[in-house]
Amino acid sequence: MILLSRLNGTEFAVDVDLIERVEGNPDTVITLIDGTKYVVTEPTTEVIARIIEFRARVIATADDFADHVEH
Repeated sequence: MILLSRLNGTEFAVDVDLIERVEGNPDTVITLIDGTKYVVTEPTTEVIARIIEFRARVIATADDFADHVEH
């Protein structure tokens, strides 16, 4: 999950696996696969960067875990 901010300043977490698209027009709108839309203060590039960082952490954690599992 990634943390984002609504226009009123409240923070919320979004499951990146449920994001269908991220649009900037001019506000950033995140659309989930079920059609739910969220308007956030972060620019599209920042949302995408957070998604990439989250996925990289998942892969790194899985790789680290695999290194510690006995074969």
